[in-house]
Amino acid sequence: MQTGVAAFLVVLAAVVLAACGSNDTLTVYGASSLKIVLSKFDAGPTYSFAGSDVLAQQIENGAPADLFAAASPKYPKQLAAKGLCEKPVPFASNTLVIIVPAGSKAISSLADLKLGPPRRLAIGAAAVPIGAYTREVLANAGVDAVLTRNTVSDEQDAAGIVSKVALGSADAGITYVTDAKSSDGRVRAVALPDSAQPVVTYMACVVVRDGANTTAAKDYLTKLTGPDGQAALKAAGFGPAPSK
Repeated sequence: MQTGVAAFLVVLAAVVLAACGSNDTLTVYGASSLKIVLSKFDAGPTYSFAGSDVLAQQIENGAPADLFAAASPKYPKQLAAKGLCEKPVPFASNTLVIIVPAGSKAISSLADLKLGPPRRLAIGAAAVPIGAYTREVLANAGVDAVLTRNTVSDEQDAAGIVSKVALGSADAGITYVTDAKSSDGRVRAVALPDSAQPVVTYMACVVVRDGANTTAAKDYLTKLTGPDGQAALKAAGFGPAPSK
């Protein structure tokens, strides 16, 4: 009898240990503009990529994220204010460009969207970071009318903008320079004035929830802000996190 009880206890202990170790996988929720660079930087985690606003809402609704990497400070700060993630940490920056289909030469500057014939223009929806940044660029350049004189398509993330332009469903788009760089030559980038560029800050935070893989999330964030992570981001076209 004692032997049977001992065997049962051994099996029970194994089950408990297995359950305790079942949270080994790190789940990272990241802005769509980070998809290629983060997947190359560390292929180990389970990733979910989408617009930062969508991911933040999913986390608020209880999605099983361990780390949230956003294309804007707005959403990590909102989650932190609600106690749903730790203090956000800046880790990269970006710049915006106009993109056109690879073979197109119809648009060579922002002036062409302001003064030329009406175009089909793909930009981010206002709630998405790339959409908010785009509207800031146009306001800084004093060409808000671009949005009313062209046919505008509001996309849910940067990937949607690139896809629409690459397929020829839009004559031009405004997105991150990193997305243009990673498009495998499907689109061509047209520079926007430096004076119009917004401050584009990427921030990440460790998610606070029951069962979160907090240790792995903190380790990942440390690597991302360290030399290896910064080198990977730089190679993909990202800039360093703004100092302010």
